[in-house]
Amino acid sequence: MALMLSFVGFVQSWNLAFSLLNMCLISAIMSLGVNIQWGYAGLFNAGVMGFAALGGLAAVLVSMDPVPSAWAAGGGGIGLGLVIGFVTICVNIYLWKRARSQGKKRYWLIGLVIVVGYSLMRMTIDPSVAAIEAVDPAMTGYLGGFGLPIVLSWIVGGLFAAAAAWVVGKVALGLRSDYLAIATLGISEIILYVLKFEDWLTRGVKNVNGLPRPVPYEVDLQEATWFQEIITQFNLSIVEASSLLVKLCYAGLFLIVLLTIIWLSESALRGPWGRMMRAIRDNEVAANAMGKNVTSRHLQVFVLGSAVIGIAGAMLVTLDGQFTPTSYQPLRFTFLIWVMVIVGGSGNNWGAVLGGFVVWFFWIEAEPIGLWLITLLTSGMEPAHWLRLHLIENAAHTRLITMGLVLLLTLRFAPCGLIPEVKR
Repeated sequence: MALMLSFVGFVQSWNLAFSLLNMCLISAIMSLGVNIQWGYAGLFNAGVMGFAALGGLAAVLVSMDPVPSAWAAGGGGIGLGLVIGFVTICVNIYLWKRARSQGKKRYWLIGLVIVVGYSLMRMTIDPSVAAIEAVDPAMTGYLGGFGLPIVLSWIVGGLFAAAAAWVVGKVALGLRSDYLAIATLGISEIILYVLKFEDWLTRGVKNVNGLPRPVPYEVDLQEATWFQEIITQFNLSIVEASSLLVKLCYAGLFLIVLLTIIWLSESALRGPWGRMMRAIRDNEVAANAMGKNVTSRHLQVFVLGSAVIGIAGAMLVTLDGQFTPTSYQPLRFTFLIWVMVIVGGSGNNWGAVLGGFVVWFFWIEAEPIGLWLITLLTSGMEPAHWLRLHLIENAAHTRLITMGLVLLLTLRFAPCGLIPEVKR
């Protein structure tokens, strides 16, 4: 991987090479999260993008400055509506436990509480939402965040994803594996639709731009005297050097997070907990007979893996500097993350990391490599030949062919992945 990234730096540009490195690090963390769920416990999670989007939401809520006029217009109504919704849920849980002897009356009673609670919540929230979204919608139109350092959102993003995973797990982990995949995909779509259309929370499709950075800005570096002196000594372009330094700072932060997560994952996998999870994955019936609570352990590992995905989602938004709900495409990028786990080696943390690097590298570089290859193969044709023009125009689709080839070749020649799971 170091050689391939260096090749990109020498042939294309070092800015692109470091951008690739940063995205590979984030992809490796996201792949680790899926590997914790699938490689440790055999849980098929098709809702990866939903948990990653919750991490992105955390970056907005933590780092963006609050909008005082929006809070004044409808913040109180939103808070009251959320309290009503929370109380409705608590009342329903209480009734479900206390009214077991009521038979079918219990369902009618719970349904009535839901209808009344939801109606009251909407009556409180809807006017507040309209008032908030009417506050300078071109620039804000939402409540904003808390104005805290954006690095804190990485932790909050993990907590958001873990909380959502706990709710999903309580509902769906009792299902068979194929039904679990469908359920997680559906819940992921619900999360994404909420983020797209609740403008008061995320600005929806208008996006949130200008998120603060945990690293210096290029303009500030270019104006700094010490940086100018260093660049003068090495005879480098100050614009390119400032961009490289910013990307290098991001890479350092992301590498610290990746190494921390992989150290924790390896420590857990090699300990008694890891042996228990592998035993449950390989034979649930035998593990249950030995007194292990399979459902509880599945819920635990599902929450842990989703938390890692949420951290990666917050890091991705931090790197981009903007939150774009429409960019989360479940069927496209969930497949890509799963390819990373399969290619790297399911059940092996280092394999998941390597798979994240390899697959993302080829996902980005497949198009320029395909364009170069098509140009080379059609160099004997006339420049205006219809076939040559058609192939060049469709060079972008070579990335899909490349992903298919990478997956097929791996399954054929390394069915357990590039770094297979070590049997202990």
